Amino acid sequence: MQDQNIRIRLKAFDNKLIDKSAREIVDTVKRTGAVVKGPIPMPVKKSRTTVLISPHKDKDARDQYEIRTYKRVMDIIKPTEKTVDALMKLDLSAGVDVQISLDELSK
Repeated sequence: MQDQNIRIRLKAFDNKLIDKSAREIVDTVKRTGAVVKGPIPMPVKKSRTTVLISPHKDKDARDQYEIRTYKRVMDIIKPTEKTVDALMKLDLSAGVDVQISLDELSK
């Protein structure tokens, strides 16, 4: 496990929820003795949709909706077995999507 890095990607629609989850992950990793880089905030993706609310010909009656997607990236450098076990037992909020990938260290 010492020759690998762990990359964690978080994605959520609520910025407070994603920051809380990132803080929990950072605290857990630091408590087990590994080094964490991040959380690095990625650009916010805004998706806007316009809907006509009039049933007939009134083109001026429209509503606009927006969904913002927040992302964070964290790298765990040289994780130990305790770090991996602690991350597996960590219970995060239901509104946060977590992706974990292992990267080989280049020598």
